Amino acid sequence: MAVRIGTFNTENLFRRPSVFRLPDATRRKEVLDDFDTLVALLDKETYTDKDKQKISELILKHRAYSSDPVNPPLIYVNQNRPGKKSGLFDTPPPGTEPTELPILAGGRAKWAGWAELGQDDLDMAAVSNTGRVVREVNAEVLLTPEVEDRLTLDRFNEQVLGPGWQPYPVDLLIDGNDPRGIDIGILTRFPVTSVRPHLFDPDPEDPTKHLFSRDCPEYEIQLDQESLVLLGNHLKSKFNDDPELRLHQAERVAEIYRAALERTPNVVVAGDLNDTPDSKPVETLLDAGLRDVMSHPSYQGDDLGTHGSCKQRSDKLDYIMLSPALWEKVQNVGLETRGIFAHSNHFNTVKTKIDEASDHAALYVDVAV
Repeated sequence: MAVRIGTFNTENLFRRPSVFRLPDATRRKEVLDDFDTLVALLDKETYTDKDKQKISELILKHRAYSSDPVNPPLIYVNQNRPGKKSGLFDTPPPGTEPTELPILAGGRAKWAGWAELGQDDLDMAAVSNTGRVVREVNAEVLLTPEVEDRLTLDRFNEQVLGPGWQPYPVDLLIDGNDPRGIDIGILTRFPVTSVRPHLFDPDPEDPTKHLFSRDCPEYEIQLDQESLVLLGNHLKSKFNDDPELRLHQAERVAEIYRAALERTPNVVVAGDLNDTPDSKPVETLLDAGLRDVMSHPSYQGDDLGTHGSCKQRSDKLDYIMLSPALWEKVQNVGLETRGIFAHSNHFNTVKTKIDEASDHAALYVDVAV
């Protein structure tokens, strides 16, 4: 039996943080940097006067107090119990833009709520093109990094993939550590018999923090008489880069891979590793005995990468890596690039950057199991 296994970073399915739609890269970075700073400050046990001043400045700068549906803020502070003097701040009246915003809470435990990135709906043409890529690949097992949540994945499966096409019997996702709602899901035509999340694996540099930016879920899948373990990945991005953290994540993935081999010889490491083939994180996984499917002789494509134009090895961020037993059973390797606007060969329905399916290609491999 031949099984097609794929990975496709969908860049969200229906809703996406509004900041990622800003055309100015410098402005995007500024907003995301401010968001990281605000989250770090709000998580402090005690707020100093300097902390309160900075928190107030950031909230005012980004109108993070506003719930205006016509002009929503890029950053929003959601207060669960914003009663008078019981929240982080007193919410200004609608339609006002205060010049001062006193911070009332003295620390993280003194108020209930969080900071989040504002989101808006994706263009429906982009959603349709994402569905088109998934249907064209037609994998029996498809890993989907960057999905908002499980119900969104289910809605995409039923409403976008469904008409005129058989939806996947299983669409599964466990919410991860990313505060932006960027999680790792799976669509599969085979039963998932177990899921092992690694949300709480500690960072070796600081055991009080979680290691994985998202998660490294272990999906155990029953393929008739064979079982397969798929380790889904979306390692630390290069925004506000932390190469050491990405390396530690890869080292932990290698440990999880070796443990999975004790249960089955059929193990796959897949997803967006956010690093190039010559990087230390990728080398760590290859040194564990895994093999990158794009290095298999059956891959005959001209593209060297999986992101953007896909023309250079430096464009390669997405991987399917196989255990030795699966490597011996590879029949075909392919790359679906037609959902990317920057690629020279894209669908006629991809007309702009706004309506592209993703800026990642979908990578897949056919394995006889």
